[in-house]
Amino acid sequence: GAEVKRRILMGTYALSAGYYDAVYKRAQQVRTLVGREMGVALEQYDALLCPAAPTPAYKLGEKVRDPLSMYKGDLCTVNVNLAGLPALVIPCAWTQVEGHSLPVGLQLVGRPMGEADLLQLGHVIEQTLDLQAPPLPTPAAV
Repeated sequence: GAEVKRRILMGTYALSAGYYDAVYKRAQQVRTLVGREMGVALEQYDALLCPAAPTPAYKLGEKVRDPLSMYKGDLCTVNVNLAGLPALVIPCAWTQVEGHSLPVGLQLVGRPMGEADLLQLGHVIEQTLDLQAPPLPTPAAV
């Protein structure tokens, strides 16, 4: 949709002539630093436990006209993408926002090629939390 097009255009702009050194080269340097720091942390721990987003999930279509809010939602996951590490997001709680039950996400970050361990850990956490989905709203409440 529109958000995907917007992000593609921003990436194309950043790679255009004259901006390579200012944007792309610097981004690659940051990517290396982020990967290095996360690698150091993962030498000590089997996985990293992080929030999945700075806020609970928002209602479907709520942020479509507010791209900045959507970008803010990526803040907790972009470092994992930069580092090239596997990650898994699972619901860890429900919260009420304007009468709607919305999930709160928990992000697990694993070691390189550690997808199997990450999935196993996520399964253990889900079983331990035993989180039950709230009932769906009735059509009159929507």
